[in-house]
Amino acid sequence: MAFNNGYEQYRESSVYTATPEELVLMLYNGLVKFLMQAQMAINKKNIEKANNCIIKAQNILTEFRCTLDMKYDIAHQLDSLYDYMLSRLIDANIKKDNTIIEEILGYARELRNTWEQAMKIAKQQNSRTAQVAK
Repeated sequence: MAFNNGYEQYRESSVYTATPEELVLMLYNGLVKFLMQAQMAINKKNIEKANNCIIKAQNILTEFRCTLDMKYDIAHQLDSLYDYMLSRLIDANIKKDNTIIEEILGYARELRNTWEQAMKIAKQQNSRTAQVAK
């Protein structure tokens, strides 16, 4: 019990101290995690857990949509993709269809990996800029 409490405190602390970029990465990681858990639950015929995991994934996608800054073209493209992913997850949840979840999982992993790479590139550029400024 004490271990779980300590872990929860650590996890909460990491969210509060994370940069906005790190929070986005955490959300993408959560999206991938919940989709994988939904797949496992469907395989085990645990309909309730599958439903809960798919809903958590949908909530993350909804949060992504709410935070888009629509003055940028990429935001419109991401909004369309997130909307598609949400629609497909509704179908997957109704049918308990792992094929659909696998499709959405592919998009989620690609988005996560792209975001992670963008963070690395930005960090490198910031380091170079700081060195030039010295």
